[in-house]
Amino acid sequence: MDKALIIQLPKFLDRRGNLSFIEGNHHIPFLIKRSFWIYDVPGGESRGGYAPQNTEEFIVALSGSFDVLLDDGVNKTTFSLNRSYYGLYVPKGMWRQLENFSTNSLALVLASAPFNESEYIYDYEQFKTHTSL
Repeated sequence: MDKALIIQLPKFLDRRGNLSFIEGNHHIPFLIKRSFWIYDVPGGESRGGYAPQNTEEFIVALSGSFDVLLDDGVNKTTFSLNRSYYGLYVPKGMWRQLENFSTNSLALVLASAPFNESEYIYDYEQFKTHTSL
């Protein structure tokens, strides 16, 4: 899978509360090696602003909503996440930035590799140069 796409997760409806889940190499195309979450983002702030060269990610809005801006060096696309049973698959090598967080939003990010700072590009101009090679 080399394109970003929204993936619908299993959803079990119950009068006592609903349940959804994610299994690596089943619902998403990689084994989960790391997870992190983003919360308490002040109004007007953005998160992300990086491009991992060898790490895939899957992003879910567990609560609230936010936008994910993706850039492959040629095309830019914005995905709005606002349901806990939908997630965004992000292939390696794409620039990603999260914006427009609603109050009390919670973003869960699942990654295919442990964190390795040396594989991340944090400068957008460097990213554009890297992707044009």
